Amino acid sequence: MKIKDETLGMWLGVLGVAFFAVTLPMTRLATGTQDAPQLSPWFVTLGRAALAGVLSAIFLLVTRPPLPQRHQWTPLGMAVLGNAIGYPLLLAYALRVVSASHAAVVTALLPLVTAACAAWVLHQRARLGFWLCALAGSALVIVFSVLRAGDQGAAFGFAWGDLLLVGAVFAASLGYIYGAQVTTALGAERVICWVCVMALPVTLPGTLWLWPEQPVAVSAWIGFVYVGVFSMWMGFFAWYRGLAMGGALRVSQTQLLQPFLSILAAVPLLGEPIDIVTLGFAGAVVATVVAGKKLSQPRTPAVLAAASR
Repeated sequence: MKIKDETLGMWLGVLGVAFFAVTLPMTRLATGTQDAPQLSPWFVTLGRAALAGVLSAIFLLVTRPPLPQRHQWTPLGMAVLGNAIGYPLLLAYALRVVSASHAAVVTALLPLVTAACAAWVLHQRARLGFWLCALAGSALVIVFSVLRAGDQGAAFGFAWGDLLLVGAVFAASLGYIYGAQVTTALGAERVICWVCVMALPVTLPGTLWLWPEQPVAVSAWIGFVYVGVFSMWMGFFAWYRGLAMGGALRVSQTQLLQPFLSILAAVPLLGEPIDIVTLGFAGAVVATVVAGKKLSQPRTPAVLAAASR
């Protein structure tokens, strides 16, 4: 029975990663591009959190967990800023100017940046090898971004969208770290629900206020619903349940599939071509993440495992 649970946990982990991987092309569908805009990034950000917040409120009412204690509200609030607002907003703006495949390479650094932020925020020491891997991964992303911007004729050689993506990665990382601080006490699945419910007083009125008046393509609404239901909510249920059943250390390795799944999903959803250069840089960045995770000491599975949205 234990082997079956571990196998099911692994597949649930893969399912969660797949949900998160499709976030990039679906967000681009929802926001559109600069030349053909659809839903505004602010509406997508607040709306997806509001949709997940309503679902979370229903879940909490049905399961009736105890309220978080006073000292737990601050970490949850930081998770709101990082995961419910900062990451999706910066990502939405970035995806108006860069492709989903491009964004997949930059956001592949998320597990490594999360570990680095954990070492900083939680005052944990990491070996020199870890920091060298972090620098190597960052250098790969910079080289990739400069090459891509050069191909597009940018004078400076660095796209504005890349700075937004880097900001999104740091926002998500800090949100994961603060959320991980209360995961053991509250339960992993309930953390994301409390985060979304806490944001409702801002996200729900904001969504109604920013509701688009102009016609919006059906594909944009599909992308919006996806990031609200799956990226912001249901994906975490599959991911956290997989970690619990299959073991955090083992199942968390499935997040290395995420950049490649994002690139593959962008082909049918957005018509983006599969670029061997993009795949190559994605593979190189993932290699630095693998090496960095092995060299990170001490390990923080709850934090590292969460780094996947």
